[in-house]
Amino acid sequence: MKILAIIPAREGSKRVPLKNFRPFAETTLLDLAIQQALSATLIDKIVVNSDAPQVKEIAKKYESEGIEYLERPKELATDESPAIDYMLQTLDHYESKGLFYDLVVIIQASSPLRNGSDIDSTIQLLLNNEQADSAVSVVMLSHMIHPHKMKTMNGDTLRPWLVDEGQKTSAHELPDIFVRNCAVYVFKSAHLKNGITYGPQSLGYVMPVETSVDINDMIDFKFAEYLFKEKNT
Repeated sequence: MKILAIIPAREGSKRVPLKNFRPFAETTLLDLAIQQALSATLIDKIVVNSDAPQVKEIAKKYESEGIEYLERPKELATDESPAIDYMLQTLDHYESKGLFYDLVVIIQASSPLRNGSDIDSTIQLLLNNEQADSAVSVVMLSHMIHPHKMKTMNGDTLRPWLVDEGQKTSAHELPDIFVRNCAVYVFKSAHLKNGITYGPQSLGYVMPVETSVDINDMIDFKFAEYLFKEKNT
């Protein structure tokens, strides 16, 4: 199978301005995503897809290592633009050059604590199961935010949201619940062409909570930077 990795890094970010290329632990989130993609062994081509000149300049530093840059049209880089649009743009770009890929791997810059083995393991999970539609990295939810413990409020009175937990509040009494941690996504190109991303059978590669930080706001950014420095000092 031929595997294409896309690192999406659009310019706009309202909650963390210039998120993908602002200073982060003496580097940038984009630099880290590129380096992590390069350390994976199962990827055939890596392309950075963006509408930002700053992103293009960072990507150019890695040209000698095979990193390519693809300009994203502004109409595909709005807050409302679905991710599948830039994936299809990238696939179409390479197919116009006679290059066809079976799998598309999305490596977002907002997950700086992931590593190359996480990328390879998520890809391998899908390669090992021909019947599956996709594979994504996930993390187990902590006991404190388990859905069975969530409530709504009627005035000052707490009401169950999903289930009435009763006295079953201990961690061992609750089922394990997982959520996508946004570190790695692997999709089948043929499905993307039909407008399908995850599909009915999506596999989950479990990552530990300490490497599953997904940066969505400045608190996440500072916390991830702290963890990254602790890990690399």
